[in-house]
Amino acid sequence: MLSEVLIFVPSMANFRVTWLTDKLNQARLAARVFDAAPDAMVPPDVQRDILDTIGAQTLAIKRQDHRQFLAISDMPASIDKDIDLGSLGALSAITEAIDTLFAPTGRVLRVMGETATGAAMVEVVIGEGPLRGAMIRYAINILSLSILISVLTAALVYVSLNALLVRPMRRLTGKMVAFSENPEDARHIIQPSRRRDEVGIAERELASMQRQLAGTLQQKNHLAALGLAVSKINHDLRNLLASAQLIGDRVGAIDDPTVQRFAPKLVATLDRAIAFCTNTLRYGRAQEAPPQRQRFALRDLVAETGDTLGLDGSDGIAFANAVDPKLEVDADRDQLFRVLMNLGRNARQALLARGDIDPRTDNIRVAARRDGTMVTIAVSDTGPGVPQQVRPKLFQAFTGSARPGGTGLGLAIAAELVRAHGGELRFVESAMGAVFELTIPDRIPDIASARRSSGRRSGEAADRGREAG
Repeated sequence: MLSEVLIFVPSMANFRVTWLTDKLNQARLAARVFDAAPDAMVPPDVQRDILDTIGAQTLAIKRQDHRQFLAISDMPASIDKDIDLGSLGALSAITEAIDTLFAPTGRVLRVMGETATGAAMVEVVIGEGPLRGAMIRYAINILSLSILISVLTAALVYVSLNALLVRPMRRLTGKMVAFSENPEDARHIIQPSRRRDEVGIAERELASMQRQLAGTLQQKNHLAALGLAVSKINHDLRNLLASAQLIGDRVGAIDDPTVQRFAPKLVATLDRAIAFCTNTLRYGRAQEAPPQRQRFALRDLVAETGDTLGLDGSDGIAFANAVDPKLEVDADRDQLFRVLMNLGRNARQALLARGDIDPRTDNIRVAARRDGTMVTIAVSDTGPGVPQQVRPKLFQAFTGSARPGGTGLGLAIAAELVRAHGGELRFVESAMGAVFELTIPDRIPDIASARRSSGRRSGEAADRGREAG
């Protein structure tokens, strides 16, 4: 439609020039008829017929300065405008076309043009009314054709957009809504088409995301069912395991070589079973309690962790506490103890699983440093390290264990506790063994609380001063 509007005015100008040219050509033919007549004498009734056929009032030929009237009507009107088609340019044609459409009615035009030989000028006087009527009919035809073309174009565009975009997007939207209502139903996963455009890419990415999400939800459901099952049996199972552990301790006191060889393994197995149930339930809770932070010496906590893990060198594994005695950390003591216990236990189990313990080289080392308001703690060992394929999911429960038979809960719980402090637990690449670093930032000071506390202390001091006075 816009293109039609842009070409409408030039088209009208061209139509006007063509219409006038046709009239002038008819006048040229009539002039040849007059020239062919004997002595250029044509009966008056024939002249009127020729003028009526052309639709003219006067027909003349101008040679140099002499004008010869070939035919003239009974009542010729005065001429309002001269038009020389030979000197008519594009811009002037447009302006005169507009002038014709909006000019007063009843104007008379004299149209001039050269003969075929160019020796003379043919002049024909016509009324402007038929020209304007023809131009209006042409404009109506152009408008009707433009509307038809616009309607057909709009219909084609609508059909194309509906087929290429609207219907595929409705399909995408429908699949997304249906999947959101029941993500466990695989029928709601979209089947991508073979399109190579953006819609096809969106379909394939949506299908991939839906499959991943469905798998994740299925895994979460399995984990929820596992947590429910373990929570139901945990109470009775722990009682049974505690009784079995007590019996194992008594059996271990029997002075028999065979008993002494198998009793520690029995006790260790019971300990692992109890720890597994406890860790599973602890991880399945909605959330850990918020950290109850306080400043304390980190070296003492590291030493307590080593004692609890039994890292006294009896199994050939040395424990190095490289923490500065003056270094303090702002953290929840119990939660940080659990983090160090998990990391230390993993390191010890990795060394024992490898075997061939060398007391001179095998060790578990804990070091720490303070950088401004951030404390960084590094727990390293000389074990076999962490396999490359496990590292991407190292801190995910039930998938990140590097030890056969492990659950991966220890690192998952440790990472959650560190994040609760606003820190981060990460694995550090090392040439030998495994190194885990955890960062614990200090608390952000609460200025309002400090001011209230300072105000209370100032008030108490003033009260004591008044009492002393």
